[in-house]
Amino acid sequence: MSTSTLRLAHRGDWRHAPEDTLAAFAAALAVPGCDGLEFDVRVSLDGVHVICHDDTLERTHGLPDRVDALTASALEALGVPTLADTLAMAGRGPFLDVELKGDPGPRIAEVLAAGRGPGLSNAVVSSYEAVALERVAHLAPAWPSWLNTHTVTAADVAAAVALGCRGIAVDWPALDRRSVARAQDAGLEVAAYTVRRRPTFDRLARLGVVAVCVEAAALDG
Repeated sequence: MSTSTLRLAHRGDWRHAPEDTLAAFAAALAVPGCDGLEFDVRVSLDGVHVICHDDTLERTHGLPDRVDALTASALEALGVPTLADTLAMAGRGPFLDVELKGDPGPRIAEVLAAGRGPGLSNAVVSSYEAVALERVAHLAPAWPSWLNTHTVTAADVAAAVALGCRGIAVDWPALDRRSVARAQDAGLEVAAYTVRRRPTFDRLARLGVVAVCVEAAALDG
């Protein structure tokens, strides 16, 4: 990873297109200061990895359906892209934070490797859920991962270490010099989410945070 703090577009640039869509990702990557993307992966009814943050389509599409109750083709018709198409669109240049929602199943390594190579080049897998990180660690032990947390307690740090994570991605208000040092002293890199103001991004960069999920004005730099 670069020695400078990466600016990752949170679910793409939703100011120009709906979040977690190919159009939103393309809009984000067109911003000069954007280093990459953060997006959310779920599994469709027919076992295809798709990009959607919520477990239902209520907030984003006004539909009550669960993502895992629809096929990938039905979801694509609504504008929900597959992980494979997202990886193809992004190419291998931008850094990717691939957040897993729930157990991604055994094919996740195959799909990610097809898009980013067997070493998961220039990307990281992240999740709040141990089951997701354990699945990836079993399939591809050398791949980098982050445990997503809201705090940086000793228990959070211990959990990330026990899961074999490279780092911990934290809700930004919980980060200060002491909490960042707590994680770094345990050998973890620290990432942050989700920042809307450039001064907040700059403060986190000074703390040694390796990447920040950003949106709105913070994406523009």
